[in-house]
Amino acid sequence: MLGSGEVIAKLQMSWDELLKNGDEPFDLSFPPVCGVHPSLTLKAAVVQACDDQDGALPDSLIDCEMTRRTDAGHAQFAEYIANETVSHLNAAVEHFQVVLDRCPVSHPNHAAALTNLAWARLLGYIRNDLQDIDTTIFLFRDALALRPRHHPDRSLSLHNLSLALHWRHSKKRTAADIRESAQLHHELLPLCPGGTYLRSIAAGAGADYVIAGCNNLPTEASDEGICLQRVVLDLCPVGHQHRPGTLNHLSIILESRFIQSGNIDDLDECIQFRREAVSLCPEGHTARVSCLINLAVSLHFYRFNHQGNPNDLDEAISLHEEALRLCPVGHESRHFSLSTLGGALVTRFNNHGAKDDITRAISLHREALTLRPPGHPRRDTTLNNLALALHTRYEKFNVSEDLNEAIDLYRECLQLEGLDHPERHVTLRNLSSVFCFRFTDTRKNEDIEEAIALCQSSLEALPSLHPDRYFSYMRLHVAYLSRYRAQLNPPDFSLAVENCRLASGHPTQGFPNRIDTALKWVDEAESHQHDSALEAYQVCVELFDNHVMTRSSIIARREAATAFRRAQSIPVDAASCAIRRGNLLRAVELIEQGRGQQWSLVSRLRTPLEDLESTSPELARKVSELNKRLAGAQGSVGSTDRAAADRAATEYRGLTRQWEAAVAEIRNLPGFSRFLLPPAYEDLQAAARHGPVIVLIASQYSCGTIIVPTSGDPYHVPLSSIALADLNNLKERFTGAIRNASRMDPTKPRNDLIVLLRIVWHEIMLPVVNILENVLKLKRRSRIWLCPTAAFTSIPLHAANPFLIKADHSKEPCLEDLYVCSYTPTLSALVRSRRSMKKRVTPSFVAIGQGQPSAGKGKELLAVDSELELVHKLVPATASHTTISGDAATRAGALEALESNTWVHLACHGKQDPAQPYHSHFVMRDEHVTLSLWSDRV
Repeated sequence: MLGSGEVIAKLQMSWDELLKNGDEPFDLSFPPVCGVHPSLTLKAAVVQACDDQDGALPDSLIDCEMTRRTDAGHAQFAEYIANETVSHLNAAVEHFQVVLDRCPVSHPNHAAALTNLAWARLLGYIRNDLQDIDTTIFLFRDALALRPRHHPDRSLSLHNLSLALHWRHSKKRTAADIRESAQLHHELLPLCPGGTYLRSIAAGAGADYVIAGCNNLPTEASDEGICLQRVVLDLCPVGHQHRPGTLNHLSIILESRFIQSGNIDDLDECIQFRREAVSLCPEGHTARVSCLINLAVSLHFYRFNHQGNPNDLDEAISLHEEALRLCPVGHESRHFSLSTLGGALVTRFNNHGAKDDITRAISLHREALTLRPPGHPRRDTTLNNLALALHTRYEKFNVSEDLNEAIDLYRECLQLEGLDHPERHVTLRNLSSVFCFRFTDTRKNEDIEEAIALCQSSLEALPSLHPDRYFSYMRLHVAYLSRYRAQLNPPDFSLAVENCRLASGHPTQGFPNRIDTALKWVDEAESHQHDSALEAYQVCVELFDNHVMTRSSIIARREAATAFRRAQSIPVDAASCAIRRGNLLRAVELIEQGRGQQWSLVSRLRTPLEDLESTSPELARKVSELNKRLAGAQGSVGSTDRAAADRAATEYRGLTRQWEAAVAEIRNLPGFSRFLLPPAYEDLQAAARHGPVIVLIASQYSCGTIIVPTSGDPYHVPLSSIALADLNNLKERFTGAIRNASRMDPTKPRNDLIVLLRIVWHEIMLPVVNILENVLKLKRRSRIWLCPTAAFTSIPLHAANPFLIKADHSKEPCLEDLYVCSYTPTLSALVRSRRSMKKRVTPSFVAIGQGQPSAGKGKELLAVDSELELVHKLVPATASHTTISGDAATRAGALEALESNTWVHLACHGKQDPAQPYHSHFVMRDEHVTLSLWSDRV
């Protein structure tokens, strides 16, 4: 009988001889990952039984109380290894089975007996002398179950079972086996000390087989499938030869799930992995071109279309350009690079309108089509791309040849795509759009009927949450609207509105597209006086709010808030719509919600939690901590490191979801159902507790005011004699008159200003005063607050004055004679201000003056010091007072003062920037204090 050392030596000799003679039973090679063809060897399967610890056998070969039977089994097994005689294998299996039968489950060596028998059977299966692998796997499973976590031999059992699964997968190609093997390896590797033989096998050929097997599985964009691929990625640490291929496979699955569900986190993670894959494939690497294109497609086709960030499109085009440079004429991937770059240029043309982009895009697609002749598997895609580019150029430049060629190309594409083709819905939708455009020229009913039928077919091919349904809804919207304009059939307009509603509410499409759709809905509903107009405004306001709140940086939120056409006018137009429909309460709520968007995140993160602390201290602490983390995650400067910016955005969204979950939990508490929701009218009316608030609404549809009284319903005061254009003209005239007045002799009357202030009195404030005096019976010298919007914000409403003398030679009272006027940007701001004042024992006041800014920042202001002295005298003695001027009035000094004081008075140069409101600024000694910096601090 051979000793243990001799058994292992014999096994090794037998294996070496087997390799030398080329008699390996079957080939376990599989398609390359990064150019490598790893395979699992039988030597790894057998020699793993011997760890490198003084040549001792593991417990699977240790004698138990059945010493004779075990030794006999070992001897027969060794003879089988040496001579390949099946009778020796059968004898070994018989001996090991007897030992197992006589070792109950409770016996300490039961696991060893299971392993001995399983090993003999596994080698017989490997050499095709036994056909039953299932029983062998059951034996290894039982052995593993007897070696729980922290058992010294668990690692061996994990490897044994994984190995058996490998061999069954190699013959039967069962996906479940390779998935389970991956999980086993994931647990095994941390248990294998570095430098041991088991480590080299588990992290080498065994892991390679698992990685390749999992990467060859069909793409499964499920939670389970993604979890498996994460396990596989863990088996490929940085520097591992298979990491780029595994990154690519996981990114494909994440992108697929994003396409199905619209979850932006999946797409961001996909982009993160694709960035890493590019970094692992430097120039000259065979996979660099595909990695560049994959990353560019994710940035352009998916994330840009979902979020609308121009940086993503610019980066994608740069990546596509590099890929095309690496694919000269004759390169096998040139057709793909041409196609993807052409698509990105079409998108940029749609956004910026540069003719060179669309011309080059068409040229690229034509070259790609020549490289994909009839019979090429991707010819249909290129036909679609070229048709879309021609269609796009037709929309802009109205070249009829482009439209006719696009129709021919789309028809050829449909002939190549079967009914079950995954992209057939795109071709149907695009062809529908072409027929719709042709209908506007021909007015042939068959064109629009075909357009509608094609688009309906595209919708039928898509599941309910597919992001592409948005585009089909929009095509149908355009088709029905085109037919309505031609035939004036009211049901067509209703169908157009319904598809707009569905598109703007489609949950898996990005906010930019949905906002654009809601704006179209608003315009069409207003122009046709449709009943859905108010609903459209509501959708707009909510989408704007959600879009702004998902941006992780302050700059990005400001850009998002102002990136859309008519974004600034939506609140006042919505309020005007509600007024015209007799819903004054809704008008106040809408204008408040819309105008407060740009400041709402800051206010939410600083919401007092005293009431909540008394009800649920734990939730109050949780929200407070999340508020701090969210505030800290708001970058005020955009990062040039795109990967870092992506990670920051992902982290921010994760914190936002935690915050939203905590807030939802709070709203389930009694009395907190509207916690941090846009305020209802009854909440906003608290702003009028000490006097009415007059909201002045300047909309393109109507101008008027809403008076919010201390109690009861609001009052509408129409300003029928003045329109938005008149207000804009009045604003410009005030600017000129004030500029001229500053140059005039102080003793001369300011006649221009007098004329303008009379207009403000008669056309704007007198109708309001009539309601205050005659309806609300407001006493003279009472407090009122003015809340101007749009053009009203640049008009000195408080200075409204009739400049008339009565018969008794007394002056006709002006607005300031009648009431004490103050301003507030929103009703919520006034409510918050009063709430915060209650918490302060001593008001703090700072006066900041800068009369001598640095060179080039404005002329010297001579009256600043005297103004600061006057302000100091007017501040009540009960308030803490600070003055900052001269060299101390720097940007840093001003910002610090803003953070630590209740009140501020500024005596310095200031400038408004209508195009970029957040760039409006006050001039300090060194640098400007911009509105954006101010809003970050206060």
